[in-house]
Amino acid sequence: MKNSFKSLFTKLCTLFLIFSVLQSCSETPDKFFGVAILNTNTISDFGTPRLAKQLNDNTIEYPDIPSSKKKGDEASIVVQNKILYLEKVLKDLNALSTNTDDREEIKKQAIALYEFVLPVYKNEYTTYAKLCDTKAPQQQKDEIITSIEKKYNVEFERRLMSLTALGKEFATENNLNVKWD
Repeated sequence: MKNSFKSLFTKLCTLFLIFSVLQSCSETPDKFFGVAILNTNTISDFGTPRLAKQLNDNTIEYPDIPSSKKKGDEASIVVQNKILYLEKVLKDLNALSTNTDDREEIKKQAIALYEFVLPVYKNEYTTYAKLCDTKAPQQQKDEIITSIEKKYNVEFERRLMSLTALGKEFATENNLNVKWD
């Protein structure tokens, strides 16, 4: 009887230790939230005229302001930097530990959102940026932006809203001080 009790006690202690180690390996709720939810601020302008304007504005030169002289790759650099950041976020998302169902779902949706927008930045937005840098006709630039909006915006908004709703629940459950618009 003593040996079976001792054996059971040892197994329970081992399980408790394993559970504690697994629990301690997971990120704090605040860090998890930052990686999985807050990073979406960097793509909140996806498929909007605001992003198109920002890219185009990077290429504007003012004749009476010599410091505004452009090299001709400003919009492309903005898009390339965005792509690099999105790839980093994806890497960080994949590294997140998910010790609960809500974390698992948030991680899954966040990864899907970034995998959805990344090819658009690599293709359509890169093309648009090159058109901005080369001072292409506005009609040509507008066609790409309109195409992005029509092809991707509804699905992007759906994915972002779903992830945001999960993020709000997660923030509430973990007493995170988050201000939502």
